[in-house]
Amino acid sequence: MSQFRKLHGTEMDRLTVEHYCGSPKHPIILMLHNIRSMWNVGSMFRTADGAGIEKIILSGYTATPPRKEIDKTALGAQDTVAWEYHADPREALKSMKHNGVRICGLEIAEGSHPCADLTPSDFPICLIVGNEVDGLEEELLQLCDEVLEIPQYGTKHSLNVAVAAGIVLFELVQIYRRAM
Repeated sequence: MSQFRKLHGTEMDRLTVEHYCGSPKHPIILMLHNIRSMWNVGSMFRTADGAGIEKIILSGYTATPPRKEIDKTALGAQDTVAWEYHADPREALKSMKHNGVRICGLEIAEGSHPCADLTPSDFPICLIVGNEVDGLEEELLQLCDEVLEIPQYGTKHSLNVAVAAGIVLFELVQIYRRAM
């Protein structure tokens, strides 16, 4: 007989929306730039909630809530994760840099390094993810303090943007929490 039993939602000790919104967050901002798929946007809202990050910045032609496609995959996280929209991400990035936020692009690029190489002293961080096909624009890469990548061992060397964001967000949370 197995010692494991799946927990029901009522047994998971989940925070209420009010408690979650008032709870401390990890010093991580996720910027979604020119994301085509609203389902990917919703998925990243849900992941951001699960990771307990500060906020999401939507930019370029990335869709904003409320949209049924976002809501379908966000499952309410669009109402719990703080977010803002900037048509042009450059000003938001410059403002964050001015306020001591480290800007990290997620891209396979010359000079990029594994996301696991960061340390708690690198926080606060803004992680920028880009378009599903073209990735981050060269102009945004030039505004980054660092470019991070996810080590990959197959032939594709690409992941769905929502999957990639989730991997790195949870890696960043673990790195930050080591210092707690």
